[in-house]
Amino acid sequence: MKKLIIALITFAPLTIFAQDFKAEIEKHREEYKAEFLKNSSSPLKKEDFEYLRFYEPNEKFKVECEFVATKKGKPFDVPTSSGQTATYTKFGELKFEIEGKSYKLAVYQSLRLRNLPQYRDYLFIPFKDLTNGKGTYGGGRYLDLRMKEIAGDKIYLDFNKAYNPYCAFSAGYSCPIPPKENQLKVAIEAGEKNFAKEH
Repeated sequence: MKKLIIALITFAPLTIFAQDFKAEIEKHREEYKAEFLKNSSSPLKKEDFEYLRFYEPNEKFKVECEFVATKKGKPFDVPTSSGQTATYTKFGELKFEIEGKSYKLAVYQSLRLRNLPQYRDYLFIPFKDLTNGKGTYGGGRYLDLRMKEIAGDKIYLDFNKAYNPYCAFSAGYSCPIPPKENQLKVAIEAGEKNFAKEH
């Protein structure tokens, strides 16, 4: 009986934490779906939601990062899927580890959004990884951040919230292509998978 009580005390908090994390990701995904219905230029309707696919929530892919700000980042053009370009500045870099190996991702800020008060603190992380063209969309996936999420030089980056660009769902959109510096040599088996409906 004593061993059983010790086991319950030891493992119960871990189980509760895991359940909380899963609930957080499931809530995020419901909010993600709801955004498609609010946007007039959305590629999806409610009946398309059954074709959305996601990896199971995995805490291994919620990583603590060291944030290094880029001083006086100059504007540069990022190619898009339509052949046009979108202008960004490099806001900084995130350095982190996955299973003991070091990686980094650049964080960008859109010049267009920076001029809009409601989006002034929005940051953008387009990335590719070794799942692209297999379990996930071949053109890469995206993550969003807000400046207020950066506490000093630390921030948590949650790949479980990685999402597909609109181009993964339908043709006719102009989606930024992740720059070479954001191509990770690791399989990020977290976040959104390939869309299961032909288009």
